[in-house]
Order: sequence, then structure tokens, then C-alpha cells
Amino acid sequence: MTSTQAATDRTLLGTLSVLAWIGDPSEGHDVPYLLAYALGDGPQGREAGEEAARALLGEMGLRIGDVVEDGTHNPAAFPVQVVLADNQVALTMPGLNATCTAPDEWVAAANESGQVYFLFATRAWPEAVPGRPVDPEALKAFAGDEAVLTSSAHCILSVRRLQ
Repeated sequence: MTSTQAATDRTLLGTLSVLAWIGDPSEGHDVPYLLAYALGDGPQGREAGEEAARALLGEMGLRIGDVVEDGTHNPAAFPVQVVLADNQVALTMPGLNATCTAPDEWVAAANESGQVYFLFATRAWPEAVPGRPVDPEALKAFAGDEAVLTSSAHCILSVRRLQ
């Protein structure tokens, strides 16, 4: 007898949000970062959403922890895509799409390097509600938290542009 496992129910994630930021270019830190996270408002609660995020990353073949996946060698075959049009960033994954507006300095750094550092946090971040500004200290506290970093998928992605 053979059994199959159903694909992760993406609705369990709840609201998926994306945030683009860059370090301080004056300090030589001009890496464009892109962070995907759920708010933890899924129909079965925060824990089920976090479990769904881990399962989704596993289905895509992305490892969680301190491994940085390189999506630049064969970007068309990589399960995560980033498309930039002016200041609009579109993130595409199997069964999921999200967009955000990036600051000018992020766009300049992404255009210059042709790459972004992407994190998909399995931890929910209910305080970072889409459409509201995120305090830089709150971003630093979340994105720099060791528990968040070690429970996230990390990737370097090529930036595609709309022509």
C-alpha cells in the first residue's frame, strides 16, 4: 500500500507579509534584505501557522537554520522568485505570492548587485501588520533574534525585472 502526503494547507499560515529593508550604506552595509513572515492569524492559530510554514519550506526543499540556499545558479528552477518593478517587489513561491514596496536605497542596492538576501521566518510576527510602518528597532529585534534566525530559511535570490 502506498500513501501520499497532501500539500500543506497554505490557509493555515494566515496573512503572509513581506518586508524589504537594507542596512546602513554609510557603514558599508548595503545588502538588500527581503523577509517573508506570517502574522499568526491563521484559522487554527499561531502554532498551526508556524508548523505550516515549516512544512511549506520543506515541500519547497528549503532547509531551516544556518544554511544559506543559493538560488542564483539556476534562478528559473529555484522555488522562490523575486521580481522588481520600480519600487514594487513581488515574491513568488509555489502556491503563494506577496508584494511590498521597497525603499529607494533597497532598489538601488538590488539593481546594483542583482541579488537579495531572503529570509522566510517560520515564527509569526503579529506586530508587523501590512500597511503600517515598522519601527526600525522592532525590525532589528525580530530579524536579529537568534531564535528567529535559526528557525528561518535563508536564500540568496536573483532579482528579475519586468521589462
